[in-house]
Amino acid sequence: MQPSREMSFLRAFSSLGCPQATLDEAMTLASRFGLDAVELRSLGGTVELPAYLASQFGSPEDLADRLAAGRSGVPGVRIAALGTSFRLVGAGPLDRDALIDFATWAEGLGVPWLRVFDGGKLADAAELAAAAEAVRWWREERARRGWKTDIMVETHDSLFTADAMGRALEVMPGLAMLWDSHHTWKKGGEDPLITWSRMRGQVVHVHVKDSISVPSSRHPYTYVLPGTGEFPAAPLLAVLREQFQGVVSLEWEKLWHPTLPSLDEALAAAAERAWW
Repeated sequence: MQPSREMSFLRAFSSLGCPQATLDEAMTLASRFGLDAVELRSLGGTVELPAYLASQFGSPEDLADRLAAGRSGVPGVRIAALGTSFRLVGAGPLDRDALIDFATWAEGLGVPWLRVFDGGKLADAAELAAAAEAVRWWREERARRGWKTDIMVETHDSLFTADAMGRALEVMPGLAMLWDSHHTWKKGGEDPLITWSRMRGQVVHVHVKDSISVPSSRHPYTYVLPGTGEFPAAPLLAVLREQFQGVVSLEWEKLWHPTLPSLDEALAAAAERAWW
């Protein structure tokens, strides 16, 4: 199941979809479906990735050496990002320490991005000022340590419309965005092509998934296998193939929705329907 050569973006999945997997198992699954990368959020049943990776591999340098020597991972499959639980609004000293732990692993492994949330509810002036202070701290810390890895903010909590994202960028210029295209479509009510046209300059990573308008236990919609729902994937992905060279990642949220089919089934459905 190899990706089409016309694609300019890299294809990945979030390990939320295989939360109990080891790193090797996640990367092997990506390779089997012809994907370019994995986005790590959960491994071994936990989202505390620094502690888990330390228990399995010792240090970032040790794991980097294993990956380089081919003793872990799969050749040709990279780690696109580490997913943290850090929130720009409301984060305290312990949260900042946790982000530094993630950043140490990302930097040591050559992973370019750390996913963070905005953490707000309203995207108003007070929340955006708090977020900007957290970004200022991060940028100073990053510069002091000489790190290449950087943060990307997911359009998740209050940043679910292009207008809200635009207000955030006014006080945090240059902020990289992880665009959850389903979230802005379903919660924000925006056509993904419109959101993309306004935000494409800041987007470095895209989440895709599919759903139907039937309430579930957690949401006013229900996630379904890729290509069997209502999300307008075809026009969006056609534009991304032409205009985007970052990562497009299937976020199959099995850790939060354990009744979902397996990630293997989701990837097979996407491949069968040429959905992605």
